[in-house]
Amino acid sequence: MAHETLTCLDCGQLNKIPSERLKAGPKCGTCGAKLMPAKAVQIDLKTLEKAAKRDTVPLVVDFWAPWCGPCRMMAPEFTKAAGDLSGRARLVKLNTQDHQAAGAKYGIRGIPTMIQFRKGREVRRQSGAMQASAIVGWAQA
Repeated sequence: MAHETLTCLDCGQLNKIPSERLKAGPKCGTCGAKLMPAKAVQIDLKTLEKAAKRDTVPLVVDFWAPWCGPCRMMAPEFTKAAGDLSGRARLVKLNTQDHQAAGAKYGIRGIPTMIQFRKGREVRRQSGAMQASAIVGWAQA
């Protein structure tokens, strides 16, 4: 039986989940938080670093800031895409104003920028605001 490794986005605990249970609403064994939420979740840099390194399910990160107009325009589209991709990928948001070290660590030159991580590697990157359907297509490519 194949398993996936997921970092809890609330408490940071690593969880092993049978692959066929990803769409069944798995919860963290430590804190009970949903591991595959159907909405985009705000995370901090420490959680991102751990999840990007350890998770086996695709992790799509929206690097954004509250003062960024295109970021605010894309926010509801990113949330909609999170629902469409539920059970197949996790979509998270990292506020680059609150976590300024993230920009340097991940080479963010402009926002919004999305980066997809899988099994410890960056697999793709896209800058600029996108609609939900384009985000879903990009994440699945």
